[in-house]
Amino acid sequence: MVKYLTINFRIVVRKLQFKLYISIHHFSTPAMAAELVGGALLSGFLQVAFDRLASPQVVQFFRGRKLDEKLLSKLNIVLHSINDLADDAEQKQFRNPHIKAWLFAVKDVVFDAEDLLKEIEYELTRCQVEAGSDPQTLTSKVSNFFNSTFTSFNKKIESEMRDVLEKLEYLAKQKGALGLKEGIYSGDRSGSKVSQKLPSSSLVVESVIYGRDVDKEIIFNWLTSETDNHNHPSVLSIVGMGGLGKTTLAQHVYNDPKIEEAKFDIRAWVCVSDHFDVLIVTKTILEAITKSKDDSGDLEMVHGRLKERISGRKFLLVLDDVWNERREEWEVVRTPLSYGAPGSRILVTTRGEKVASNMMSEVHRLKQLEEEECWKLFKKHALKDDDHELNDEKKEIGRRIVDKCKGLPLALKTIGSLLRTKSSISDWQSVLESDIWDLPKEVEIMPALLLSYQHLPSHLKRCFAYCALFPKDYEFDKKELILLWMAEDFLHHSKQIKNVQEIGEQYFDDLLTRSFFLQLSSEMRQIKNR
Repeated sequence: MVKYLTINFRIVVRKLQFKLYISIHHFSTPAMAAELVGGALLSGFLQVAFDRLASPQVVQFFRGRKLDEKLLSKLNIVLHSINDLADDAEQKQFRNPHIKAWLFAVKDVVFDAEDLLKEIEYELTRCQVEAGSDPQTLTSKVSNFFNSTFTSFNKKIESEMRDVLEKLEYLAKQKGALGLKEGIYSGDRSGSKVSQKLPSSSLVVESVIYGRDVDKEIIFNWLTSETDNHNHPSVLSIVGMGGLGKTTLAQHVYNDPKIEEAKFDIRAWVCVSDHFDVLIVTKTILEAITKSKDDSGDLEMVHGRLKERISGRKFLLVLDDVWNERREEWEVVRTPLSYGAPGSRILVTTRGEKVASNMMSEVHRLKQLEEEECWKLFKKHALKDDDHELNDEKKEIGRRIVDKCKGLPLALKTIGSLLRTKSSISDWQSVLESDIWDLPKEVEIMPALLLSYQHLPSHLKRCFAYCALFPKDYEFDKKELILLWMAEDFLHHSKQIKNVQEIGEQYFDDLLTRSFFLQLSSEMRQIKNR
């Protein structure tokens, strides 16, 4: 079974308010309740509202009950008007808090409109279920259902629909005061179409790591060097900002054949992430070493088992993505690890200098890539299969875009994958001139990531945004995720493809090709020990 990880886009979309789409119990970790980009989902979910407004069932409901059909057409018009403003608003929200508030307000009202449409669909479904399978009974009951023109439900729907319309019309009129422009393009708006098949050979498991040969050599020297402290394993922290490739570097070191020279008895990889619980982290280390599940809820028992497993044995433990800054918690986790044989090593990746200090580790600060290494990485992802080199115009624009990526491998990879889908010079120029590159420093979102997300077609936006409901570093199974998308009604039939699951596969493959997912090779799955 092939597993996939979402790359670090969750900072763009993780505190999603799906309202009726997703029940609140999905929000199980603090990581999914922070740093919402207010309108990032607006354009994606407006399409859902369009689809339901245009459905024959809703139109039939209004006609059958003799309600004001003009409400539907007016609502459709104003939603399209809002939709035309959404792209501009999404880009400007980071500099203008009033625009961000406007996006929140629009999203709330759009969800209210969706609630009403779902109520209508529910009433129709209930009528059909109660009528049973007898066609004559069904016709009679449906007729009686539609002829009840003055029920409280009718009045409620019509009243609330007018209220939604008034709110949206008011919000649409704010475009002048907010300086919003219509028709700013940032992706295919057609949520019902399957996007054009993208090249299928985009490298999702990086076989080459650019510009890190010196870093790898430094880490290998540390792994094989002598240490004066035989009471505790030696610790080295790879420290650097998000997107520098700390985890990728650690993975390449971990899998390099040269690691055999260090003659470790045990090797284990643990992804710690931002929720640091002493018992959970210790159990995860034990499970990574034993390759088996441990159901104990007692720290003393877990400590004992871990001590027994590593006593007198030389080990290499990688603790990836550590955020915890409480020294006392780290010391509890470290206690059983001190029973390993001399020469044992713990390699840590973290963004925080304080984390490294509290773990009493040596520090290797990872720097941005050099200019030529940046260009090599960018080209690798921006070039299509049948291209060997960019033309002169794209090369000139590409060089300027690479400069804006500030030497960050993640930014270079994702923006390269985005431009791989853009064939025209004007598209490349549009990416270069985007205001998003100049986000305020307070906005902790990598511009290249946000640009890539905003350039997704709306139907792919909502499918990917759904993935942010899962914990960080969650491994997705393609078939299972497609079934979840189907349950949420995110997949739409097309004339070319009738099978819904095939459409889901197309959506997933498009996201994979655009580098929104990382396919786990068998080696990487062994690393993660899941």
